[in-house]
Parts: sequence; C-alpha cells; structure tokens
Amino acid sequence: MHLTQLPPRTTSISRSPALTSTEHNFVTWDGSTLFYRAWLPDHPAARAVILFHRGHEHSARWQETVESLDLPDTAFFAWDQRGHGHSPGERGHAPSLSAITKDADRFARHLVREHGIDLEQTAVIASSVGGVIAAAWVHDFAPPIRAMVLAAPALRVKLYLPLAVPLLRLKEKFLPGGCVSSYVKSRMLTHDPDQAAAYDADPLIFRQIAVNMLLDLHDAGTRLIDDAGAIRTPTLILAAENDWVVQVPAQIEFYKRLGSPVKQMDVLPGFSHSVFHEKERRRVAERVREFLDDCVAKPPPRDNLLDADKGGFTRTEYDLLRAPSSARWRLIRAALKTGGRLSQGIRLGWRTGFDSGLTLDYIYENKPRGWTLIGKIVDRCYLNAAGWRGIRARRVILGRMLESAIRRAHADGQPIHILDIASGPGRYLLETMRMLREIPMSATLRDYKPANLEAARQLARELDLQNVEIAYGDAFARSSLATQSPQPTIAIASGLFELIPENAPVLESLCGIADAMEPGGYLLYTNQPWHPQMEFIARALVNREGRPWVMRRRTQAEMDALVREAGFEKIEQDIDPCGIFTVSLAVRVRA
Repeated sequence: MHLTQLPPRTTSISRSPALTSTEHNFVTWDGSTLFYRAWLPDHPAARAVILFHRGHEHSARWQETVESLDLPDTAFFAWDQRGHGHSPGERGHAPSLSAITKDADRFARHLVREHGIDLEQTAVIASSVGGVIAAAWVHDFAPPIRAMVLAAPALRVKLYLPLAVPLLRLKEKFLPGGCVSSYVKSRMLTHDPDQAAAYDADPLIFRQIAVNMLLDLHDAGTRLIDDAGAIRTPTLILAAENDWVVQVPAQIEFYKRLGSPVKQMDVLPGFSHSVFHEKERRRVAERVREFLDDCVAKPPPRDNLLDADKGGFTRTEYDLLRAPSSARWRLIRAALKTGGRLSQGIRLGWRTGFDSGLTLDYIYENKPRGWTLIGKIVDRCYLNAAGWRGIRARRVILGRMLESAIRRAHADGQPIHILDIASGPGRYLLETMRMLREIPMSATLRDYKPANLEAARQLARELDLQNVEIAYGDAFARSSLATQSPQPTIAIASGLFELIPENAPVLESLCGIADAMEPGGYLLYTNQPWHPQMEFIARALVNREGRPWVMRRRTQAEMDALVREAGFEKIEQDIDPCGIFTVSLAVRVRA
C-alpha cells in the first residue's frame, strides 16, 4: 500500500471496437425484477466485468468508465441495486444489505446462464457502498472470479454526529424505518465541476439511505475487516486521499488483513470520494486496466483449500482458541454453570452439549423458559444470542432449499428418497415432508445419539409420517453411507461439518454420500464461514462430548472445494442476514 502518483496521461488509439449498450432485466431470489445494462462487443467476449455502483447512484454512471477502460474482447454488465435507478423499490431502501448481496449472486448466475460468461474469466469493479457489497459477495459466496477492484469502499462511513451508530440502533429498535439524508454535496465527491453538475442534474440520483441499510453497512464493514483473511481473490483497492465520505484507515486495515496472495492498494493523492468521476479519472482507468490485464496474463492463484485445516488463518485461530483460558473466562464459565442454570436452555446445553440436536431443537422452538422470572429473562437473552438467531434463520433457509430440491427432483422424474446423515431430531425435514405430502417421497434419518433418534421417532409419529426410517449411523463412515438403501436422490449434511476441524473426515463423509448417489442427485450442506462469538463459545461452552466447544471455521471457498472434490457442483446458496451460516445446494456431476 502506498501513496500513488498516477502514471502520466498517454494518448493512444482505442484497443477495441465500440461496445453496444443494451438494457435488460433479471429475476432475483425473492421474485423481484431488477434492471441491468450490458455493454457487449460484436463478437463473443473472452472475459467479463461486473460493475457495482456506489450508494445513491445507478448503472448508467459507469458509461464513461466502460469507455475509458478500453478492454478488448470484454463484456461489461452493471445492475441497478433494488431501490436505485430503474430497479423497483422505495428509493434507498432494501430489506437488508444481505438481501442485496444475494441479489449480486443471482445477478452473476443470471449472467453465466443468459450471456455465457465464465466467472473464472470475470472481474468485479465496485465503488463505495458497491465495494462493500462486492466484498461481502466474494467473502460469503466464494465466486471463482479472477479479480476485484474496490474504489473507496465504504467499510466505515464518516458519521460526523457523535454516537450516531448507537443512536440510530436505538431509533431502529423502537421506531423502525425511515431514512437518513446524505450530507454529501457533489463538490465533496469530485473536483471536476462538469461531473459535479451532472451529479446534481441526474434525476435518478437521490440523497437518502434507509436507516437499516446504514446500520447494515456499518456491521458488514466491521465483519469484512475482521475476516478479510478469508478473501483470496486478487484485489486492487483505490483509496481517495481527501475522502469526506468514508474512512481511509478502515480501508488500510482491510487491506492489511486481506488474505489474497495478489493484492495492491493505491492512495490517490488529492482525490475525493467519487474516484471514477474525478478530474484524473482516465488515469484511474489506466491503473485499473493495468491491474486487470496483469491478473488475466498470469494463471489465477490456486490455493490447496483441501489442506486449509493444516495451516492458514482459520487454523491459527483454532489453535489459539484451544490454548488455556484466562481467569476472566473461567469466571464467565462458572457463572454460566451456576446462575445460568436458571435458564432452561443453558441447563439443557450443559446436560447434552450446546451443539447437540436436542439443544438445536430447543433453539428452534424459541420459547424462553426457566426457574423464576429471572430464569426466563436469562433464557430470553440466551435465545437472542447472534449465533442462535443465525441458527433459526438457517433452519428457515434449509426448509426453503430442501423444498426446492424436492420439487427439482420431482420435476426431473426422480424417485425421491431423502437421506439425512446426522439428523438430530430432524424437525425441519419431517415438517417439510408433511408440508409436501402430495409428492411421493421417503426418508432415512441417521444419527449416532439414541436421544436424537428417539426424538425423531416421536416427531414422526406426531406428524403421522409412515415413510420414514430412523436408524443409527456414523456420518463419517464412507462404506456405511455408500451402501445406503434405498439409494438417496437428496442427501442432507446440516450443522455437522462445522463441528469437525479436520478436512479428511468431512471429505470421507462427502465421498460416501457421492458413492451412494447417481449423477443428478442433490446435496444440501451447511457451513459457518464467520461467527462473532467464536471465543465466547470456545471458552465458556461445552460440546456434545462435554469438552470445550472449540470450532475451526471453514471459509466458503474451502467448504465448496471439499464438495467439489467429492464430485458435486454447487448450484445455489443462501446465507443468514448476519453472515454466520450458509446453506448450499449442489448436484452430483460425476460418478
């Protein structure tokens, strides 16, 4: 990272013919139809660039940048985020930043399907808020893109009002909704008077952002800085020296922690926030083109993700969490083992393990119980922990994705037999089967704990499901899984691999599922790429075996690599709003 004098301006003949600009729509994950622009060459493109606009703006603002980049044989695509430009929605609003990140993933999948782009030959260029969305997409969904350029990413917005974030949180808790008007004037974005005038005159630019989006942006920036080591994509960060809108130190901290083996950062002297609309923007385009050309000229960096359990930043984190606890953590643990037992949920966790199937069933119920009013209050606080909120969100996503897999298999004419290799009580699976009674199907629920098996039998009886087998089984025994009968068309590995730090048994389990399944079958799997309470869990809680609950996180790229190695291809993914748990659907692609 360095303060960069941009290269001197050069005059050259265009390296590529003019691109044809077209307008399109795509349907995103919740059924909304979003707008996007494409700039396409008159022949098949060798590579692609996806553009993420800054807050308040829209895709047409990229027109001059596309022309200035002058990349031959390249197709460009820019979308209007929901609530922006020609996309629908209240201006400046969205359900969450997570919703927009999912839009980004659906947009990329749409481009692969409809325009034939290859993500391994695709780069991302993103500005300001778009930079945070792009970085979150790369972190959470692990798309195999070739490179990423983040211009003045809004990892930490400058809020000049003291205590602005806690005050906005308080307001959102008791009076949800509403917007914050931007203090940013066009002259604070660029030194170019013509560009400032164009910004002021643009009817599609608005000056507000929803309160929930501003808070989500703050939280996403915190998460990305904290876990930047998970991002391995070659990255160029362009920071503006005189940025009135976002904090450059946050960008520097993100850059320091970035895990990519190819990373560069330029602090542009004299620049304001809107990097691509500054006076020297053509030289910025030259810098970006140089970086992208260099990334394409070299083979993409290949990490041996299958060995990430043996070394790397998540392994280092895991080893440190296994070190002896301090006196502070011993006190917290003692408090949870004494006063915490007033909470029924905490008491259950100490008895069966905080990662047990019975504990998860209790978390799903989300009904505070305990001894005395104090116990119920403690239990409510326990149930409201970030990780448990994520678990409940994961369950909803699992149910939705399982239904999607069942309907896909049914439409394909496949006989449907579902195998859950570590079911616990199996609540969401059994409830989904009851909901889809009109589709013929059967299921085998396997687990190694008698209490979980008995709970599953009881629930199957309550739901009057006759086509369910409950059986003892080792989820990591490849031979046992491979000989499963009936042959599964849908397999589920939910909340399991997150508990195992080593990759060898996880791969053995995945290969056992693959051995049992014909090509075209589906695998539903979960992952935990990030968690805000890793140390608390490791120091204060116990697992199902009564030992400290120390987890090793897997980046989404690592988890997907294991799935791919076993013979599956990921075709869909979702993530909870906090960015803790992912749920993915993969298809068996080779025998």
